[in-house]
Amino acid sequence: MVVARQLSPSVAVVPANRTDCVDDMSRVQRSGSLIVAVSAVAFSTAGLFARLISTDVWTMLFWRGAFGGLFIAAFVSWRERGAIKGSIVSIGSSGLLVAACSTVSTICFISALRQTTVADVTLICATAPFFAAGIAWVWGHERPGLATLAASCLALAGVALMCGGAFWSGHIFGDLLALSMTALLALMMVVIRRNRHVSMLPAACLSAFACALLVLPLSHPTSVTATDLGLLGLFGTTQFGLGLLLLTIGSRLIPAARSSLLSNLELPFAPLWVWLAFGERPSQAAVIGGGIVCAALLLDALTVCKGPPHRTDDVTV
Repeated sequence: MVVARQLSPSVAVVPANRTDCVDDMSRVQRSGSLIVAVSAVAFSTAGLFARLISTDVWTMLFWRGAFGGLFIAAFVSWRERGAIKGSIVSIGSSGLLVAACSTVSTICFISALRQTTVADVTLICATAPFFAAGIAWVWGHERPGLATLAASCLALAGVALMCGGAFWSGHIFGDLLALSMTALLALMMVVIRRNRHVSMLPAACLSAFACALLVLPLSHPTSVTATDLGLLGLFGTTQFGLGLLLLTIGSRLIPAARSSLLSNLELPFAPLWVWLAFGERPSQAAVIGGGIVCAALLLDALTVCKGPPHRTDDVTV
């Protein structure tokens, strides 16, 4: 999928006029925002699959990583016409950093859920736009728009309402793990953004396989039933593989703070799928808080459509 032209380092292509340049940047910003938003919707189905699959969590994570890695590897092979080795070499040290951040953040996430409350983890995750904005500004002097920061604050308020009074429940170690996960994900998005002329999809593939290998000693891959294996295949491809693939693509096209903000779309959608599948009605606070999060994302989306775009170099996806 090509969203813009990739420029050779020695060749500069100048748009016919400034209006064309602004239009090109706006299209890239809208495409990137849409891709990251769809990735958040894919990630939001994790709770649904977790409820449908009966196996233990480590076996679930093993097959999730294995199927997700195979899915992304197949996409990379198709995109690169089989030249997987070359595409892996091209990611360099930055790609290895992306893979490491993704892998360690996944482990921190699972560990945090075992050490603290879901509310704590959820609310800490909602601070990701501020982490991303700070890292991007210190590292690359990429300043987020005021509208994005305002929308991030509004989204954080919505998440706080969804979580109620369960935050800061005294589970310090688990909260620190969640904080580490959030910072690593923000760093991953910043690195992807800074290296947007290089496809980081091989790094996402390596991350998925690394997650599977790390949990292998604790898992029981051969113990799953045929039904669970089918569901695990869907879990790994549609939730993890597709979500990670789209997040990696979209994060190249928009500022890291906006990527982190759009990832919050996962929060209101997660209880929606469980409600539709199992009839578990979300609480009033969850409905109101989710509405606030969606309103915040809509606010930021309107700035992409109407406001002046961030400068975006031409990239291919």
